[in-house]
Amino acid sequence: MIYLDEAATTPVRRDVLEAMWPFLTGTFGNPSSTHEAGEAARRALEDARRDVARFLGARPGEITFTSGGTEADNAAVKGIALASQRGRHVVVSAIEHPAVLESAAWLARQGFEVTEVGVDDLGRVSPDALAAVLRDDTAVVSVQHASNEVGTVQDVAALAAVAAERGVPFHTDAVQSAGWLDLDVSALGVQALSLSGHKLGAPKGVGVLYVARRTPWEPLVHGGGQEDGRRSGTENVASAVGLATAVRADRPDTASVTALRDAFVARVLAEVPGALLTGDPAHRLPGNASFVFPGRSGESILLDLERRGVVVSSGSACHAGSDEPSHVLTAMGLDREVAQTAVRFTFGAAVTPEMLTTAADAVVEVLGTTLERS
Repeated sequence: MIYLDEAATTPVRRDVLEAMWPFLTGTFGNPSSTHEAGEAARRALEDARRDVARFLGARPGEITFTSGGTEADNAAVKGIALASQRGRHVVVSAIEHPAVLESAAWLARQGFEVTEVGVDDLGRVSPDALAAVLRDDTAVVSVQHASNEVGTVQDVAALAAVAAERGVPFHTDAVQSAGWLDLDVSALGVQALSLSGHKLGAPKGVGVLYVARRTPWEPLVHGGGQEDGRRSGTENVASAVGLATAVRADRPDTASVTALRDAFVARVLAEVPGALLTGDPAHRLPGNASFVFPGRSGESILLDLERRGVVVSSGSACHAGSDEPSHVLTAMGLDREVAQTAVRFTFGAAVTPEMLTTAADAVVEVLGTTLERS
């Protein structure tokens, strides 16, 4: 099997598993306990927090461990909006992850007004478009750092600067860009940022929310006051250690992965009639190659490729089982029928030229003679 769906989840790294193992066995104490077993767990948790803070260029006290990217997105968007003294207006991009869009929809049911800022045909939000929708009562802006579907990378620093001019806190969902792009929060200019462990080689069920000090924010989970009152509930120490191990890993060679991706994209576009690349061809994640194939069902392509040993996705894994077209692609201007033909190939640093050659062979075999040139 050639697994090309790492935007959905990545395999757990061996060094991550080895780092976690002691905290699933011998050092299993509750970090809130005052005996030695609890203190050992607490030390490991705080070491992990410092490692994640260093990865983001943040302070340890600005880092909260969560159950994943979805919780982190919810906590950021809802928590900043609910604590805001500015007003009850929220701005999100039209191509956000459902965790952000549904959080905004929940706020709308609580009486907030939500504005979705549009994107161009490459999936980019322009600073001018964002500036046009900001208001004196805007409580928070949330724009994804990189699209989980088409791989387009936003100029978050420029967008955050526009929000800062109006004094509006800016959140970015960096789940997909973590491990590929620089996430120094000062350079990005963001007040909140979300990560997910299982997109970085850590296990599912752990994530991170960064919220800058002095940013008004209301925690969503109440109880025993863990995470310094920011997120109650006994902490998942082993997974926090695993996530910290993952962020300490060497960054992948983005230039070589980008070159492999570009060669794969070029072959598909050259040998599959009618194939179209979606997303920004230049400003995109190195390991993302996403296409539409007008005239074919994306789901049928997945099945045909899997029979040939190539595992890919038709879009966001969060929409599994849905026959609705991607909201990302329709926001980018594609019609519904074309959007339903989407196929996404995503891979990490372990990808090889042979793997992508085999995948391209399969794509050409499945599609090369079945589509009419537009």
